[in-house]
Amino acid sequence: MKVKVFALDGKQNGEVDLPDQFSEPYRPDLIRRAYHAYKTQFYQPKGAYPLAGLQTTAAYYGRRHAWRQMINTGQSHLPREKIPGGRSGHVRIVPHSNKGRRAHPPKPWKILRERINLKEKFKAIRSALNASLEKMLVEKRHRYAGILPIVVNGSFEEVKRVQDARKVLDALGLDADLQKAHEGRKMRSGRSRLRKGGYYEPKSILIVYAKDKGLQKAVRNLPGVDAIDVKNLNAELLAPGGDAGRLIVWTQDALAEMNQEKLFA
Repeated sequence: MKVKVFALDGKQNGEVDLPDQFSEPYRPDLIRRAYHAYKTQFYQPKGAYPLAGLQTTAAYYGRRHAWRQMINTGQSHLPREKIPGGRSGHVRIVPHSNKGRRAHPPKPWKILRERINLKEKFKAIRSALNASLEKMLVEKRHRYAGILPIVVNGSFEEVKRVQDARKVLDALGLDADLQKAHEGRKMRSGRSRLRKGGYYEPKSILIVYAKDKGLQKAVRNLPGVDAIDVKNLNAELLAPGGDAGRLIVWTQDALAEMNQEKLFA
């Protein structure tokens, strides 16, 4: 399949063959599974201190006529603190008591990471690549009504300034989607303002290159724009949130490397 290649000024500058990796059937269930498997790799185990709520003098004495026994005293039969003079204090240890242990604390041995077969992961990536060619899926996520896929000349990888990168993206007709991401950047609510600078923003364009010659720094501050080496493509970048249809800008060298190295095949 032949696709158009655009120059930095937005004009057509030849054609290139689309790799076979784009011909995989669309499988939304597989894409979502690969997305969740990728996200769980960053989970960290957490657990409670084993002796939390148990480091106390509290104990329960149920024998009749025993020291500190609670029978026929009008008290609930629960472990209580030992107070000098043979008296009993507050209820401790049991989960429903003040300063007691937790009933079901988080377990550090819980399996948090979801495993996925390599063939299954590659199949999901190829399926997401095919979804990026579907105009209906892309228009659900982005403001773009042009030709898919968007392939740019390899000289795009040498862009080092933000204003130059923005000019190229505007020439390709992507200014509406960039503006949407800019307007969608909003402050988080509550305590979540402490996360990631306190703002969240919608995903915009994904730029895939073969070699980073300055392009990564040129686009990293554009709202919602991601740039990645073609070898490091993953389900999260191709389908943010598990939903496929990401608007992708490919460099000509990235497609050539994918075809030559048989990536994700």
